[in-house]
Amino acid sequence: MKRNNILKKFICASFSLVMLASCTDDLNRFPENDSTDTEVYSTFDGYKGALAKVYGGYTLTGNQGPAGSPDISGLDEGTYADFLRGFFNVQEVPTDEVKCIWLQDEGIPGLNYINLSSENPFARGFYNRCMLHIMYANAFLRNATDASIDSKGFTSDEVTEIKHFRAEARFLRAFEYWVMMDVYGNPPFVDENVEFGSLPEQISRKDLFNYVEKELLEIESLLVDPRSNEYGRADKAAAWALLARIYLNAEVYTGQARYADAITYSGKVIGAGFSLMDNYEHLFLADNNKNNNEIILSINYDGVNTQNYAGTTFLINSSYNAAVESEYGLNYGLTDNAAWSGNRATTGLTDRFNQDKDKRFLFVGDTPDMDDLTNFRQGLATYKYRNISVAGASGSHARYADNDFPLFRLAEMYLVYAEAVKRGGTGGSDANALLYMNKLRERAFGNSSENYSSFANVSLDEILNERSRELYWECHRRTDLIRFGMFTTAKYVWPWKGGSKDGRSVSSHYNIYPIPSTDIMANPNLKQNPNY
Repeated sequence: MKRNNILKKFICASFSLVMLASCTDDLNRFPENDSTDTEVYSTFDGYKGALAKVYGGYTLTGNQGPAGSPDISGLDEGTYADFLRGFFNVQEVPTDEVKCIWLQDEGIPGLNYINLSSENPFARGFYNRCMLHIMYANAFLRNATDASIDSKGFTSDEVTEIKHFRAEARFLRAFEYWVMMDVYGNPPFVDENVEFGSLPEQISRKDLFNYVEKELLEIESLLVDPRSNEYGRADKAAAWALLARIYLNAEVYTGQARYADAITYSGKVIGAGFSLMDNYEHLFLADNNKNNNEIILSINYDGVNTQNYAGTTFLINSSYNAAVESEYGLNYGLTDNAAWSGNRATTGLTDRFNQDKDKRFLFVGDTPDMDDLTNFRQGLATYKYRNISVAGASGSHARYADNDFPLFRLAEMYLVYAEAVKRGGTGGSDANALLYMNKLRERAFGNSSENYSSFANVSLDEILNERSRELYWECHRRTDLIRFGMFTTAKYVWPWKGGSKDGRSVSSHYNIYPIPSTDIMANPNLKQNPNY
C-alpha cells in the first residue's frame, strides 16, 4: 500500500468528516453536509480533510467505496459516474486509438462511431461528475475566505497553508472547467458566489476560456513552488502546464491563436526541474509514485484506500482477457474480478509505431485489423497499464489498482513546445524544439539512432503522430485530432469512424458533445449545442 503522502490518508478520512450528499437529480448538484460547516471547518485538519474531498472527486465515485452511497444517483457508479473512466471514454473511444467491444452497453456504439446524442449515458455521467467536482471546489472556497480563516484562531503557518489549499481548490475547479470547455463547449457556470438552489447561467466557450485563463494566472503566485508540494497535489507547475495546454488549443476555443503563450508556459514547466523517467513502461505501473520526476500532477489511486470499479482499475481490466495474459506471458497484477475484455487498439494507432524498435509499443496480439467489433481478439491489446511494480510484484490488492494516472507530465510539455514553435509561435527556438522531441525519441529507442535530424524536416503531422505514440490512452487524442481538423472531417479516417469499417467523415457538430437532455429540460437558462 502506498504511504508516501499524507493527503491520501485524508482522502479516506474526509469521507466520514465531510459527507457531501449525493446528487438526487441532474440539476441539484449543490453539495450539502451531514456535518455542519461549523464542525468541519473549525480545525486545520478539517480544512485539509475538506480539500481531500475535492481531490477525491477525481478518484472516488461515492462516500462508500468501492460502490454504494454514490455521489451521482441514477447511473451505474463504476460505469458512468467516475472521472477517469468518463474522461477516457469521451476522449479516446471515439478516436483512431481505441474501440470498445461492449456494444451491448448503452452509449458505447455512439462513442465508437462518433454518433452522439444528448441521451448518451457516458456523456451525461461525465458531465455530471465534472459539474459535481466543481461544486465540491465551490463548497470549499465558500468556507475558506480570509474572513472565515482569520476568525478561527489558526497559527500564521496554518493560515498560510489554508491559503495554499484555497489556491489548489481554484486550480482543480479551473481544470474541470477546462474539461467542460473542451468537451461540452458551452456549459453552465457556477462559482462560490452563486446562491444555493439557483439555476446556473450558461457561459460561452470563449468566455469560459477567459475565465480559466484568468483563474490560473491569478493563482500562479499563490500555489507552492514546483515539486515542493505533497505528491498528488497541485503546484505552480500544474497551473503552468494547464495554461500551456489551453493556449495550444486556444484557436479552437476562441478563434485566436496563442502559440507564443503556449511556448512561454510549457517552457516554464520544462525549466522547473522535472526530468523524463528512464523507462517509458515504468511510468504507468503500480509503483509509479516512486522515483518519478516526470509526472507534474496525477490522480492518485491505492488498491486498499481508494477502491472503485473505474479509474486505473478500469484502464487495466478493460485492456486484456485471460487468454492475452497467458498466451503472451503477461502479468496484469489483478486476479479478482479481472480481465474484462473491453478496449483494444486500432491499426490507426498501432501502425504508427516502429513496432520492432519503439519501446512505447506496449501491445500484443495476432490480428491487428478489426472486422468484427464484438471480437476482442481483433485489434491489439495493450499492457501500458498493469497493476505490478517495477520489480514485477503485484499491487496491494487483487481487485483494485494502485497505478496513479498522469494528468500532466513533462513529455507533453516537450510536445506542446515543439508544436507551438512549428505553428509559428514566437519566443521559442527550433533548436530547443528538436532537442525536446529527440529526448523522447532517445528514451523510446534507447539511443539516438531514430532521432530527427532537423526540426525543419519535422512536419506538423509528424508532431501529431509523435503525440499519439507518446501519449496514447492518456485522454489527449480527441482534443488533438480536433486541433488538427481531423476528428470529424474526411481529411483523416480510421477503422470504424462514422460506423463504417473503412471509416468515413461525420458531421462537424460532433466536435463538441451535447449537454445532457436532462439538464436542458431542468434548466431553462441552458441552450443545447447546435444540431443536437
